[in-house]
Amino acid sequence: MFYRQLGKIPHKRHTMFKKDDGSLFREQVMGTKGFSGTQSILYHHYMPTEVAKSELLGSYLPEYEEMESLNHRHFYTTDITNKGDALSAREYILGNSDLLIGIIHADQPMDVYYRNGDGDEMLFVHYGSGKIETMFGTITYRPGDYVVIPIGTIYKLIPTDDTKILVVEAFSQITTPRRYRNEYGQLLEHSPFCERDIRGPEELVTHAGKGEHVVLTKSRGYMHKHTLNHHPLDVVGWDGYLYPWVFNIEDFEPITGRVHQPPPVHQTFEGHNFVVCSFVPRLYDYHPEAIPAPYYHSNVNSDELLYYVEGNFMSRKGVKEGSITLHPSGIPHGPHPGKTEASIGKKETLELAVMIDTFKPLKIVKKAKDIEDPNYMYTWME
Repeated sequence: MFYRQLGKIPHKRHTMFKKDDGSLFREQVMGTKGFSGTQSILYHHYMPTEVAKSELLGSYLPEYEEMESLNHRHFYTTDITNKGDALSAREYILGNSDLLIGIIHADQPMDVYYRNGDGDEMLFVHYGSGKIETMFGTITYRPGDYVVIPIGTIYKLIPTDDTKILVVEAFSQITTPRRYRNEYGQLLEHSPFCERDIRGPEELVTHAGKGEHVVLTKSRGYMHKHTLNHHPLDVVGWDGYLYPWVFNIEDFEPITGRVHQPPPVHQTFEGHNFVVCSFVPRLYDYHPEAIPAPYYHSNVNSDELLYYVEGNFMSRKGVKEGSITLHPSGIPHGPHPGKTEASIGKKETLELAVMIDTFKPLKIVKKAKDIEDPNYMYTWME
């Protein structure tokens, strides 16, 4: 990301920064890759290491199904009945050693604070609005927002109305695609979005009071409970390149061509061994003999997951809003019968979907069987 500052900070880093009573604010350097990655410096009222009680709650990793025959899969996330806050309503559907993918249906505010110490999180807001209180400041969200929350960020999600989120918990850093950045980190002119489209925390709200507060922390595959005697959002100021940020899918500018463009043109983010792409309304190919529907292809080295947001997805039958399809590596996939012919001569598509390609096979969470369409593998039979 690019440099940002909120709140009050001293003129020089690692120098005295005093409160009105003469005591020191506590400086915290928060960064990735040791001291060679992106980082920010935060100034707290209290020592961020001050913990009154630490408890182990147990593993948060899901249980996966045993290997079955290699199939294309289809899951109806609208059939998930679990609701609650953004932690208790977190339902994992797929995952591997690089990431977890799930759904959150949040209709209540979180009553504790939370941080993921195993990697970054990406929250894609399908519908709903609200705010996310973080140690870097408050972020408001709306439909279509990708909210990227860096590892170690303490936050609480507070919905204003019913909120449905596609969540990716990465065991790595989530960034913009490397090929769209120059050597200085700036997004290039041919990138499908730029820094102007990205927003960070809007307001830094500082809580200086004492009192018991709970922070749930994910680390090493387990959930831990840390009880503090002060408010976890006690930051008076920060600056740097590491902070939560938001990009709305409406601001993704699609790359089109005379003939069908391959999926990498839709790439929006990347992490270790996975990418995230945005399929947005766009004009179709303009070669006079173009076939706009994608060709059949084999994902030789990657699994393809699609989350359908809205519209009529041009190459699929039987999917609906909130559907998740998985087309695994090892077997080809492509348009359903009749979809190739139907696309010829069409001017545009109004589909909206999020795609996640992983470079290690995705495993299915056992509970996902309850929301699966078991006949999806056979829907290509003419």
